[in-house]
Order: sequence, then C-alpha cells, then structure tokens
Amino acid sequence: MRLAILFVAFCLLAACGQKGDNTMQLQSKIDSLQSRLDKTYKPGLGEFMLGIQMHHAKLWFAGEAQNWKLADFEIGEIKEALDDINEYCKDRTEIKSLPMIEPAIDSMNNAIRQKNSQLFKGSFALLTNTCNNCHRATNHEFNVIRIPDSPPVSNQDFKVN
Repeated sequence: MRLAILFVAFCLLAACGQKGDNTMQLQSKIDSLQSRLDKTYKPGLGEFMLGIQMHHAKLWFAGEAQNWKLADFEIGEIKEALDDINEYCKDRTEIKSLPMIEPAIDSMNNAIRQKNSQLFKGSFALLTNTCNNCHRATNHEFNVIRIPDSPPVSNQDFKVN
C-alpha cells in the first residue's frame, strides 16, 4: 500500500512539474509574440489624415463630374479612415474631436444618395469647414483644407463612363 501511495505521489509531482514547464513555455511564447506585436508598424495619425486628404480631393472631383458611385466610394473611404483612427490612434487626444465630422459625413451621404449637385457642393463645403474647425480645435490650425482646384492624380478619369 505504501508503494502504491508513493507511486501516486511521484506521478502527481511529475505531472505538476510538467504543467509548470508547459506554463512557463506558453508564457515565454506569449511574451515573445507580444514583443513582436509591440514592434509591428502602426500608421500614425498623420498617415491617416493624408489618406483622408486624398479621398477628400477625389470626392470633390467625383461629385463635380456627377460620378455618384465614385463619390459614394470616396466618402466611404473617408469614413473607413476615421474608423481606423478611432481604433489605432486611441492614445491621441486629438481624436476626441472627431465626432464633430459625423454631421458633415451624413450630409455628404445624403447629397450623394439624392444625386444632387447643389446639395453636394454645400455638403462638401460643410465637410471642408468641419475639417478646418477640427484642426483649430486640436491646435492644428496651420493645416488648412480647401476645395481643390486640380485633381490629386492625373491618371484617374472622374467622369462616368
């Protein structure tokens, strides 16, 4: 009987030792993966804003050409970038002002849905002014956005085919 109890105790100790080793190995792997994640490239707020600026300009030329499908795509890209800012730039205090853009986005979506050029122009002015108001609110007043006068790229046709 003593031998049986000793054998069971030995097995339990051996199992505990293995579990501890496995736990340490798993924790080591987790730490290694976390270290790699911490070093992964994450776009900064400026990269997102540059993308928004490009889509803002393309949105204007799409609306001017009454290419409503392209305009809808471009406003969607702007909204996606804003969502990404909220996800990846949580540590930036500036993003607390982002909700001010939502009424302007809604206005743009409405103009595009209605395929209304006059409403589009007014909504685009509202969007542009809201961008500048956000820049002022976050002490980036030196970054002034305006309605573009030339396409941002020369290799895209904004007219509907």
